[in-house]
Amino acid sequence: MNRLLQIISLILFTCIASAADRGPAVPDYPADKVAGNIYVIHGPLQTPNPENQGFMNNPGIVTTSDGVVLLDPGASVQSGEMVLRAVRKLTDKPVVAVFNSHIHGDHWLGNQAVKAAWPQAVIYGHPNMISLIAEGEGKSWVEIMDQLTEGKTQGTDVVAPDKPVNHGDEIRIGEYTFRMHHYGKAHTTSDVMVEIVEAGVVFLGDNVLNGRVPRLDDGDIVGNIRSCNEILKSGAKVYVPGHGKSGDRSLVDTMHTYYDTVYSSVGKLFENDLSDFEMKDEISAKLQAFADWEDFDNQLGKHISFSYLKVEAESC
Repeated sequence: MNRLLQIISLILFTCIASAADRGPAVPDYPADKVAGNIYVIHGPLQTPNPENQGFMNNPGIVTTSDGVVLLDPGASVQSGEMVLRAVRKLTDKPVVAVFNSHIHGDHWLGNQAVKAAWPQAVIYGHPNMISLIAEGEGKSWVEIMDQLTEGKTQGTDVVAPDKPVNHGDEIRIGEYTFRMHHYGKAHTTSDVMVEIVEAGVVFLGDNVLNGRVPRLDDGDIVGNIRSCNEILKSGAKVYVPGHGKSGDRSLVDTMHTYYDTVYSSVGKLFENDLSDFEMKDEISAKLQAFADWEDFDNQLGKHISFSYLKVEAESC
């Protein structure tokens, strides 16, 4: 009897310890239908923090005759589990595939939850993303999310894409064709925009945001301009940004305006021998339509500096 009690106590202790090492569940968010059998969970716009528990991107859910396809299942195992709960409200079909848009962990660390529930699901990502994870960037993102959320994403492990995709690749799942778009270095070196051809929907990753100014620390502003121009050639009707509400092509045009205004303005002011610091007030005044976008003040100065370095290099 004493031995049985010891075993029960050990099991209970292990369960309690495991729970203590894991962050709390992410609250449920609604899945908004954007077209046909395609849904988006529009996350908060703020950077990862204890209040949003790291969840702040736009996971996609596509129900097909062959099963469910997910796009960017979130920043943690808890975010991924929340996405799977949303799936269950829509269908009892299995998850058969996941597409990851790029290396930044707020978009793909939810892979862990998907693989735990559906081990046969195939996870697709750009080869550069797969390489960066193998080099340790995935682990770094787990640590970043844990720090930013003060432990709310604990329990999250790295689950990388297991199948590479390149520009122009098409994957047929049920009644939908998923077409890959990659136009070189843009938001990162690993960007994949996913077009759902028959539905006229494109998931843009962080090449385009709505209501939030993107980070370009790992990217290239000219590459972002190119990506905006190229993806509009798809003729899609619905565009899903990496963050912010979905919309029509005007959403892409707006982001293009931001990038182009920054870069072209830096080029003109560079010719007048202004430093990047001296340019900020004038460029900021041209971008007042974006002044209330999340992170505008934090990112604009960096975008001017990145553009300045590029213009300077091209002038040599």
